[in-house]
Amino acid sequence: MTMATEGAMNFRIRQAPGMTEIALSGRMTFVDHDTFRQVMTAFDGPSGHRMVFDLSELDFVDSSGLGMFLIARDLASKKRLSLSLRGARDDVRRSMNLAKFERVIPIAE
Repeated sequence: MTMATEGAMNFRIRQAPGMTEIALSGRMTFVDHDTFRQVMTAFDGPSGHRMVFDLSELDFVDSSGLGMFLIARDLASKKRLSLSLRGARDDVRRSMNLAKFERVIPIAE
């Protein structure tokens, strides 16, 4: 599944055995709450199923975007899914480092 909106966050969802990968691209800001709700519909699977956000194509995230990841973490915990982030770069990595995000969600390179 791919969703694209001009000037906003876009996403692609890829299912694999034991894992769901959600690739985000563009800019993730307050205006993306409705789009992120669509992303959250992919949070399904048996206990331990891995949910991985691929951030390698995400150019920017603001504090609202970081908050959306916390909502995803809470939903994953409630559904007993494993959640991690990977591929954050440049401004996105800096924002996550400033917020000490690695303390709340595992971040892989």
